[in-house]
Amino acid sequence: MTRALDSLKGLSYKARPFGAAVAALWMSVAAAEVVSGAQIPDGAQKVGENRYRAPGDFEKTLEYYKAVYPSGTFTRRSVVNQPGVKAVHIVNPSGKNFEGLNIYEANDEVRIYVVPLQSVPAPAKSTPAKPTKKSDPKGGKKSR
Repeated sequence: MTRALDSLKGLSYKARPFGAAVAALWMSVAAAEVVSGAQIPDGAQKVGENRYRAPGDFEKTLEYYKAVYPSGTFTRRSVVNQPGVKAVHIVNPSGKNFEGLNIYEANDEVRIYVVPLQSVPAPAKSTPAKPTKKSDPKGGKKSR
């Protein structure tokens, strides 16, 4: 006697929509380009130094970065929110390779700017001051 749970008759596997979406997002994350340690979405076009045009709209780009850089670890702050312009800054807490990312939408385009590390000039090495010889204010030599 076969129990219903032991038999695969009549059962077919159906992929879960959420699982498929997560798998698709993970695949797109895995194929992304890395610039100065920051991940750039697959399909982004370089438009300048550290500047990229995102392949999707503003919300899709933010969703991508929520998966890549979780908001619990990578703080976000709104930079601009005006009619026609939106911008968010994602802080890199490690401070390695890049300071953060600016994601902004203007003129119906979404751009990503990888904020490079601010190069801190090395402190100038100070040489010890050489003692100066004091001269007689009258201009003459000191007598003993």
